[in-house]
Amino acid sequence: MAEHSLCIHGHFYQPPREDPITGLIPSEAGASPYNNWNERIQADCYRPNAELGNFGRISFNLGPTLGAWMQRHDPNAIRQIIAQDRANLDRHGVGNAIAQAYNHTILPLATRRDKVTQVAWGIAAFEHAFGRKPQGMWLPETAVDVETLGVLAEHDIEFTILAPWQADTSTLNAPLDPTEPYRIHLPQGRSILVFFYHRELSTLVSFSPQSTTNADVFAQAEILTRFNAEKSQRGDPQMLLIATDGELYGHHQVFRDHFLAHLVNGACTSTGITKTYPALWLRSHPPGRTISIHEKTSWSCHHGVLRWMGECSCTPDYGTWKAYLRRAFDRLAASLDQVYVDSTRALISDPWKLRDDYIHVILGNIPVEDLIARAVGHRPAEDDCRKIRLLLEAQHERQRIYTSCGWYFDDFARIEPKYNVAYAAQAVWLTRLATGIDLAPQTAADLSHVISQRSGARGDRVFRRQLQRAENK
Repeated sequence: MAEHSLCIHGHFYQPPREDPITGLIPSEAGASPYNNWNERIQADCYRPNAELGNFGRISFNLGPTLGAWMQRHDPNAIRQIIAQDRANLDRHGVGNAIAQAYNHTILPLATRRDKVTQVAWGIAAFEHAFGRKPQGMWLPETAVDVETLGVLAEHDIEFTILAPWQADTSTLNAPLDPTEPYRIHLPQGRSILVFFYHRELSTLVSFSPQSTTNADVFAQAEILTRFNAEKSQRGDPQMLLIATDGELYGHHQVFRDHFLAHLVNGACTSTGITKTYPALWLRSHPPGRTISIHEKTSWSCHHGVLRWMGECSCTPDYGTWKAYLRRAFDRLAASLDQVYVDSTRALISDPWKLRDDYIHVILGNIPVEDLIARAVGHRPAEDDCRKIRLLLEAQHERQRIYTSCGWYFDDFARIEPKYNVAYAAQAVWLTRLATGIDLAPQTAADLSHVISQRSGARGDRVFRRQLQRAENK
């Protein structure tokens, strides 16, 4: 009998919402009766799925910014999630959780240096939470290019998950077969494995509520019919992967946490479908074919990655501000980097390694003074230590300015891009404190072109208000 397996992947993620000055999340309109969206979605989705044991029955990534918030505000829920991955590790030798690039940056739009930092920070956060090395990594918005895959491979990441339209099938001489993984060859003799999720099934689960009211019917009528008939006749093993936002299960769609629980337990079992996850599948089913990718593509924009850099029909009529925001942040990031290198080069031979290692301060694994002393080779003078500490904090904020949610929606007046601008203002303020160099005038001038076509909200005004708050704290 042919081996038919199903993998559900849940991308569980929330962006950073903390005020960079207070470290607290302000009250967010619409999240009522809760104070903010993290609290509301925790109650709707993360906690119920943990209590149902769903995290142990699917493949999932838990965004580091969400995981850090859960550690502070609902440690019991995240303990349950980690325990469910650990149970799979003990049972099968491989866990079912995978890592995520740290700040949900659109990596094909990032510099190579930022790609390295995001991947290194994501791995460190995963190891800190789950107590093991990750085999896979979720790319934010599944946005991909060959350089990003190369950075994953350099950091010993074995696989990732992509959308089927991101596959370049020109070398296959056949359609993409989403029931098997593929190998992608990379420069310098490296390679990485990729699972392509099933387009139709993932679309049904994500966008067709009427299709996901009955797990037994869905398993019988939808999943069973999607396996490759020829491969089934030959007895070839097949795995179908459904990928969705994790918040779908209980938040975006009420009761879908219970649908998920029954789908990956009773419904699949009764149809002869076994549940699996990528690391477990690869133990017995290594990829037999190679493939290439379409560069600078993603799962939520069919125009590549245009949604995060300019106007496209995903966000019609209101996207002109996005290109200006991207350009403003790129110029600011380059300036912050130059100040960071110029101000530390007399003491530190590799400031970028120090930035990559700074994640261990963020995670609470090491005091910042000890990290700096290790990088310098001795404990530096107090003024030098303070300057480096402030510049590292500025680099942390600089990474947060690229959180993808700042560009995802159509209007600059939303809270997500305003958060990104607030992080930019904090990076500028910290850099001024450290060095006396003021990047505010140029940044404000660049952000003056970022204007909401609906409300007239302007990026420079948001920036200046936040900067004034920092100055007056």
